[in-house]
Amino acid sequence: MAKFNIDDYRYDGKRRYNTDEVPTKIKDFYDDTADYEAQIASLRDQLDALQSMMYAHNRYGLLVIFQALDAAGKDSTIKHVMAGVNPAGVRVAAFKQPTETEISHDFLWRSALQMPERGSITIFNRSYYEEVLVVKVHPDILLKGQKIPAELTEDLDKVWEQRYEDIANYEKYLVRNGIKVVKFFLNISKQEQAERLIDRIEDPTKNWKFQEGDVEERNYWHQYHAAYQDAINETATKKAPWYVIPADDKKNMRLIVSQILVKEMEEMLMTYPESPPERAALLKKLVAVIQKQNHA
Repeated sequence: MAKFNIDDYRYDGKRRYNTDEVPTKIKDFYDDTADYEAQIASLRDQLDALQSMMYAHNRYGLLVIFQALDAAGKDSTIKHVMAGVNPAGVRVAAFKQPTETEISHDFLWRSALQMPERGSITIFNRSYYEEVLVVKVHPDILLKGQKIPAELTEDLDKVWEQRYEDIANYEKYLVRNGIKVVKFFLNISKQEQAERLIDRIEDPTKNWKFQEGDVEERNYWHQYHAAYQDAINETATKKAPWYVIPADDKKNMRLIVSQILVKEMEEMLMTYPESPPERAALLKKLVAVIQKQNHA
């Protein structure tokens, strides 16, 4: 299996993320499709084994956040990476445009309702980070669409600064409660995004995924990358790191994401529960009882 230095993609506050200095395409970590399939299958088995231990241990939860521009491959990455994991222990929450009820609460409220239980993994397809990404690029969403008192939004720079602080504190709170936080930004190039959007238009089986608004949002490409740069730098910590993943090659991206998740889960202090001596002795006796029942 291809190995790489995970720290090349990791941002945990030790260094600054600069959107102009990171690649969207790197050398492939697989030789061909067969090699890729073998690697991803092995990684799925590892993730499944780790999730089973997490479920049995029942002390930790894992929150995995995927953020990206349109067509970067969030859905397919989640599908391919987690395909072999027991669905009883994994849940995906997709965050679209807030509902009227969600707007009537604080910006972290709807995410809080979806947090993982102990022993489980929850994947956020987009997240509360939209509030410092889309909303920052389109501040009218905040000023006209959200029900926040006007005096609290007069200074937009202060609003973003406070939201970064709120998010960082919230993630610190989650970690302190046994919820590990891992965040991915799938970094696609403008050219590759264009090809995928055109493919969605020309392929009848993908038309349903195409949103006319995606074309308009491409006009804000640089603003979005600036917003991502700020969000990553302001909220990347050792306990809740960001990983910026080259996304122009989907197979490569999935292998990198999978290996990072395996490593992050291996660092969790998990074990299968051990039976006390009295229960172990009882279980041993029950083996004989079960075998005897076969002849009854």
